[in-house]
Amino acid sequence: MDYRSTPSVRIDLDAAERNIKNALAKLEPLGISHRPHIKTHKSVFLARLQLQTGCRGITCAKLGEAEVMADGGITDILIAYPLIGPDKLERYRSLLLREGMTVRTIINSVPGAKGLSDLGVSLGRRLPVCIELDGGIGRGGIKTGAPLRDFALAVKDLPGIAVTGILHYGGGVYGCKTKNEVRARLGAESREIRRCAAILNEAGIHVPLISGGSSFSLCFPEELTGITEVRAGNYIFNDNALLSLDLTNEEDCALRIHAAVVARPDAETAIIDAGSKTLTSDLCANRPGYGFIIGEPEAEIYKLNEEHGFVKKEGGIDMEIGQELCIIPNHACVIPNLCDEIYAFRSGRFEKAIPIDARGKNR
Repeated sequence: MDYRSTPSVRIDLDAAERNIKNALAKLEPLGISHRPHIKTHKSVFLARLQLQTGCRGITCAKLGEAEVMADGGITDILIAYPLIGPDKLERYRSLLLREGMTVRTIINSVPGAKGLSDLGVSLGRRLPVCIELDGGIGRGGIKTGAPLRDFALAVKDLPGIAVTGILHYGGGVYGCKTKNEVRARLGAESREIRRCAAILNEAGIHVPLISGGSSFSLCFPEELTGITEVRAGNYIFNDNALLSLDLTNEEDCALRIHAAVVARPDAETAIIDAGSKTLTSDLCANRPGYGFIIGEPEAEIYKLNEEHGFVKKEGGIDMEIGQELCIIPNHACVIPNLCDEIYAFRSGRFEKAIPIDARGKNR
């Protein structure tokens, strides 16, 4: 497809590479490794770029993503999702048996841990796993204190797994309203993670891998004390969530949606050819609307239909039919999964189409 057709999703490769290098430059002096979460881009090309730049392995959200990345030659993978059910365990077996693969996953329930243990026993080895912690968003992780201690004691002696780490994700940071609030939350998360590691140590489980952090954490690396690995994903693109808090700038927002004005119903309204199937319905805690239009800070994408975006600006909007707008999305992580490919540019010139290899691989 021609990249000039709208709506299209474009990436500035210079900015993306700069974002990767900047993340590593912040983490390496602290002795923290970076295992980027590829659910952000779902692209073998971009995952390889991250690894070639210095990242150590990748993180996948689902087994299907991991299979695609392994097919693409990537051999060090963390699946940050519980594998429940015989179908998932059989696919995990196949992944484990690939030559040269280093793969691990997480546990957050006794049945899930027992299923993986049985798989490990059948393979004649103990499978490395991380205990998923509750990062405060109630998404399935084990809560700290007595629940974590009880869970650890229930799984520590299972013969087919070895608990080698803990995994934390503090997704509530997306709701922060100020930089100071972000920093305070990140500091609290770091202290909580260290408490959890201490609880496990008291239960007789040593966890050399402490995996946490986020793209927000990269803005305040001094708050990563005690963490050994950061799984940030969004940072490769950046988006309105970070931009609205002045935690990044427009130049470092590497992913943009290009959309055309297709109607002007009145003096204050324009309609563009990008709706919820392009921009998604995700909102931003600190800026109204469904994306930030570059060069039009007062204009708001206030409503979406599936294929239409509605833009308004009080006092009148100066947009012509056919005019192309450049939009920084509210949440970059959900955009590539809506596309077969995204278009890569360097120095403003088209370079290549990047296929979204793991698009729709949500099982």
